[in-house]
Amino acid sequence: MNESVDRLAGRQLASKAMMKNSILPLCTMLACTVSVLGCIGTEGDNDDDMESVAFTQQPALTVNALTVNALTVNALTVNALTVNALTVNALTVNALTVNNLTANALKDPNARELLKYVVSCALPSSDHLDLTIDGVDYVFPGQLSLAPKWGLPGGSCNTTCQEWVSACVLARVDYLGKEVNIAVRGAQIGLAPAAGELAAYTYREGAYYGNIFQGTPVRDACVAPGRTGLPRVCGPSLNGCVVDAIGGCSDVCLGSSGYNNFMNCADQPKLNGQFPAGTKFYPTAITVFLLPQP
Repeated sequence: MNESVDRLAGRQLASKAMMKNSILPLCTMLACTVSVLGCIGTEGDNDDDMESVAFTQQPALTVNALTVNALTVNALTVNALTVNALTVNALTVNALTVNNLTANALKDPNARELLKYVVSCALPSSDHLDLTIDGVDYVFPGQLSLAPKWGLPGGSCNTTCQEWVSACVLARVDYLGKEVNIAVRGAQIGLAPAAGELAAYTYREGAYYGNIFQGTPVRDACVAPGRTGLPRVCGPSLNGCVVDAIGGCSDVCLGSSGYNNFMNCADQPKLNGQFPAGTKFYPTAITVFLLPQP
């Protein structure tokens, strides 16, 4: 993200449930003092009504350009944006700025960029997080409402929350850092597609799941039937990809929420036709659909 953020453009993107993603490679967070002020803007009630925003009236679309290095440098998990510093606290200005780790980290544009995607995945499009950092205003708009209660005072992000937000972030990786329209579907109201999206975005790519907030991040994926790779995310080969391709989605996932998506996806492949003991399944998997490929 550039050092200056266009507040108006950010709000326009939020109102359309669209966002342009362009994370730069993450580097080690700076341990310097930063002056941070801000407020969170919420239109509407801040109770359980947040869980039932009618996203089925608009496509669950976004624009991806999250670069590979953004998820592979340990600044994500061992410094400011860790479970202890981020997910156990509310995704609000007060919680972010009172905690010295997150407040200091926001000095780094890469940390702000990562926070932008976390907010866009977690909060509804009616919410936006406004921060003033060293005299510069930044707006982090919500979009998909995968964890709306995280943005309420006293909120936190438990394991299920972390897995939904992680799947959303993983789905927006692009090997070339190129902006591509994607449709994201899963067993969440914020991921329910509109009819127009179902008709237009018919190329099923694969599913993404895991937990990027753990001390040892889990970045898993599977390949949709008829596909041999994940070129948008992995490039020409699955070898060395930022996500671990567990296998074909039909083999490692056990269900769908009804939109031709995959859910209950395993973190390891079958051995002799059976999942090994200790296999973890992710009902929080997010399936990506693209426009028909040439």
